[in-house]
Amino acid sequence: LAPPRPSRNLWIMGTGGKGYKPPALQLEKLLALGLDQRTAENALVNSKVTANLAAVIAEAGISWCDKSVGNLLYAVATKYPNNALVHRPALIDYIVSMKIKNPAQLDAALSFLTNVGPDPLDTGKFEEACGVGVVVSIEEIHSTVTKVLHENMEAILEQRYHINVGNLCGQVRKRHPWGDAKATKEEIEKRLAEILGPKTEADNVKPVKTKKGKPAKSEEKKVAVATVAPPSEDLNPYSHFPEPAENNKVHTEIFFSDGNIWRAHNTKEILEKHLMATGGKVTTRFPPEPNGYLHIGHAKAMFIDFGLAKERNGYCYLRFDDTNPEAEKKEYIDHIQEIVHWLGWEPYKVTYTSDYFQALYEHAVELIQKGLAYVDHQTAE
Repeated sequence: LAPPRPSRNLWIMGTGGKGYKPPALQLEKLLALGLDQRTAENALVNSKVTANLAAVIAEAGISWCDKSVGNLLYAVATKYPNNALVHRPALIDYIVSMKIKNPAQLDAALSFLTNVGPDPLDTGKFEEACGVGVVVSIEEIHSTVTKVLHENMEAILEQRYHINVGNLCGQVRKRHPWGDAKATKEEIEKRLAEILGPKTEADNVKPVKTKKGKPAKSEEKKVAVATVAPPSEDLNPYSHFPEPAENNKVHTEIFFSDGNIWRAHNTKEILEKHLMATGGKVTTRFPPEPNGYLHIGHAKAMFIDFGLAKERNGYCYLRFDDTNPEAEKKEYIDHIQEIVHWLGWEPYKVTYTSDYFQALYEHAVELIQKGLAYVDHQTAE
């Protein structure tokens, strides 16, 4: 017997997330945070952003704020690392109290929290990492702008108003990462006007971009190919996948019908136990359903499933997802194994989901007994 349905953990099943509707956020609430009309409207269209914004606003406990604070809260809703969700209320307090007050500080805070994950937060190191309490005076900014302009004077006089102001701002920001970016830009533009005087007709003409040279002739191309350097590590198609030791940064989100979002993460303790058991190797699986012939999408999946395991010196299982006996035939099983080998992949082991039905059933019963799942007997209607 399943226990009563828990009111807190209501998850809309079988919709792939498409049927999920977070608590309604009105446009007026977002505009009261200082967001511009277009950003607010776009946020309301995206259910994930809407849910995160609703949670952030609730944690902030505010109904109105200055535009600068609102923009930072919006950034938290869209960029916050989910493996460190436990620390989000603390970050929001720093923002609302104006201890973190610019995008540079927030970016540093998000980076710091990503590495901390769910572990206890060392507030001293956190505040040092994102410049809490550091005050950069206007006088300091003006002094540094003077130095940067002096260092770049030759380029300024040569390029005049075509000089890259963003690059100059970046040089100042390197020396004062927590300084006021707007004040820095305004000071640089003011000083450039003083140095260069009024704009001339030439200053108003956009610089002509230099065209790339004509492609080499076929004979020259052959020589170039012969002498080209080996592909860099950046061209490795698997380089963006995290290493096993970084799996504490991987997260999964589950949206509940009451607006709650549950985020799973691996603690460092669980991860260390896992790495010890696996030796740090990557284990994957290619799980086709044996109810038809393979297509180009399966080939792409094999490239990731088998390819990543091979690249990381691990293993890939060929797992037949035979959960629909009526549609499955031995013809398809034989075909799939033939194609896998034809494409050059060698499964570590061939398994079937049906081999694990009893174990899956027992796990389901255990979850129900713990109050973490229930049996839904409702009709589709």
